[in-house]
Amino acid sequence: MDGYIITVMRFEVHIKKKVARGLAKLPVGVRKLLFLLIADLQSDGPVQGNWSNFSSLGKGRYHCHLNYRYVACWTCRNKEVVIEVYYVGTREKAPY
Repeated sequence: MDGYIITVMRFEVHIKKKVARGLAKLPVGVRKLLFLLIADLQSDGPVQGNWSNFSSLGKGRYHCHLNYRYVACWTCRNKEVVIEVYYVGTREKAPY
C-alpha cells in the first residue's frame, strides 16, 4: 500500500498535587484559561508563543500569563513528552 505515515505527537501534562489542591481557590475564569492552556500544552508542547507574556525561564522551564494577575509555570526536560505544571497563581508569588 502506498501512502504516508502521519504521527501526531501528543504531550502528557501532569499537574503537581499542590497546584491541583489550589484549583478550587482560583477564580472560575482563571481555571477555564488554565484548562485551555493545558489543552494547548497537550497538543503543541511546551512552547506556547500564542499565550500572553509567554517566555522561557531557562533549563526547560516556561511561564505565561493567564490574565493580568495570574500566571502558570511548567517544565519540560530534554524535549520529553511529559510536561509538568508546577505553579498556578498570582504574579506576585510566582517562583521565578
